[in-house]
Amino acid sequence: MSEKKHLFTYPGEEVDVTWDRRLCIHIGECGRAKNELFVGGRDPWCQPDLVDQADVLDVVERCPTGALAAHPKRADAPVETAEGRNTVVVTNNGPLYLRGALAIDGAPDDAPGLAFRAALCRCGASSRKPFCDNSHEKIDFRDRGAVGEPGPGLGNEAGALKVKRAKNGPLLLKGPFEILAASGRVAWRGTSAALCRCGASGNKPFCDGSHSKDGFEAD
Repeated sequence: MSEKKHLFTYPGEEVDVTWDRRLCIHIGECGRAKNELFVGGRDPWCQPDLVDQADVLDVVERCPTGALAAHPKRADAPVETAEGRNTVVVTNNGPLYLRGALAIDGAPDDAPGLAFRAALCRCGASSRKPFCDNSHEKIDFRDRGAVGEPGPGLGNEAGALKVKRAKNGPLLLKGPFEILAASGRVAWRGTSAALCRCGASGNKPFCDGSHSKDGFEAD
């Protein structure tokens, strides 16, 4: 295992796995997997050679934050690709989970998982904006993840979901995507939306201008 401050590399013969602790919020999808890739309390925690390469990729792709990434060593090996649709899940009292072909403003260059998976702050308190750092738990953020608006709909649009940050304001999403309520329901479809990241909107997950009233500050 090698370490570079925030980035840990777990080498294998056919594939390496990297873990970025800046992005990890300890959801536990990796440790709950029923194989020997990740085992808590073991040193090293991750051992890619103990499972098939396909299983490495499968478990890595379960990580909702982009903290995990797989790096195959053969040119013909399977690699992670974007899911067929771009989605935003509004979690119960937690962040926005994005999946798909993602282009996120502020994403570090050394975090390849963020091209496919990300957890974005919507409570306003994260010290790692636009990414979640579990501050919603510390401030007792409450929003059950219901979504009332259906959106304008989607046709045959394709392409990446671009995420920009309005200074001291919302997340600006452009591209074809769906918003899923915390219940799992596909609630909204469209190609453009401003999503609250200050935590104060009365129309979550959408921005209603509350950031201006509350003096929210973020790049």
